[in-house]
Amino acid sequence: MSLESTRLDKWLWAARFFKTRALATAAVNGGKVHARGQALKPSRAVKIDDCFEVRRGYEIFEIVVTGINDRRGSASAAQLMYRETASSVVRRQAEAEKRKLAMMQRPQTAGRPDKKQRRQIRQFIEKP
Repeated sequence: MSLESTRLDKWLWAARFFKTRALATAAVNGGKVHARGQALKPSRAVKIDDCFEVRRGYEIFEIVVTGINDRRGSASAAQLMYRETASSVVRRQAEAEKRKLAMMQRPQTAGRPDKKQRRQIRQFIEKP
């Protein structure tokens, strides 16, 4: 069954940008989805060749709609419903690399000290 248009929140859910339709609706209402710089409403009709900017966490996707479906299918079928722009892919990869480098600069601990390590710390601190 080929549709000409469907609701934006339904399409985002079917294209697997969000896990539930309620999350998709909340994201659209929260201003996380834009078209040409304009915030959208969940009931906006999505048609083929529409362009959207979708924010999901740290990631920003610039997508072009290539297929319409209001039912959620497999992940491979969902990937056929949109095409991400080349500039969006490059920008997302660069930002992911920046986040990865920032995490590497942060000191990593093994967690809380165990009983033996706490004793050793106390002995080290209390020695004159």
